Amino acid sequence: MSSEITLYWGSGSVPCWRPMICLEEKGLSGYNSKLISFDKKEHKSEEVTKINPRGQVPTFKHGNVIVNESLAICLYLEQTFKGQGTALLPDKPADLALALQRAVEAQNIREKALGTLLMYYYSTKPEDRDETVVEEKKKGFHEELKRWEEYLKDQDGSYMAGKAFSLADAAVFPFLASLVRFGFRLHDKYKRLGNYYDMLKDRPSVQAAWPPHWKDTPNQEMLKDV
Repeated sequence: MSSEITLYWGSGSVPCWRPMICLEEKGLSGYNSKLISFDKKEHKSEEVTKINPRGQVPTFKHGNVIVNESLAICLYLEQTFKGQGTALLPDKPADLALALQRAVEAQNIREKALGTLLMYYYSTKPEDRDETVVEEKKKGFHEELKRWEEYLKDQDGSYMAGKAFSLADAAVFPFLASLVRFGFRLHDKYKRLGNYYDMLKDRPSVQAAWPPHWKDTPNQEMLKDV
């Protein structure tokens, strides 16, 4: 069955990492893995754009079915292979609602923590940065992470949406790992999130999907003082 699945992905991309984790969790590790180079703009190649006109990854194909949005791919995998591997969504309505809420809500980590501050650092030379702007972005960064720290405090279980691994964890963890990759001292700032990161980082599905170029290059330091 996995031989009918093809995934185009880029190393270090959070949207790509999420369905890769789900593929592993569903026991579909034998899928056709197509690693593309962002530097060479291979995501804009004809091979990719004929499947995904937006020229983005992840780009996913299962037989004649095409799905090109990260969470949509994860949901498709859970519904199509529901009785196989890890159940990514719980059956009880309240538990299901929480898992879906956290999975979709994870985008806020990208928009309010990871993306906003990093994009400013990338796009602005150190000597041109406005400290008032930086401090405002740092404030939003920490406000968002404090929210997730509180979620774990209030959660009945070690995972993001309960006592078992779910779609919520596949959606959230790659964002936290990216923060650590860019030098953020997650364990020093947020104990529960740090413990959560340590619990998941060695999970087989996470390790199988770990960005290849992260394994042999050091972490960056862009967020070390945040």
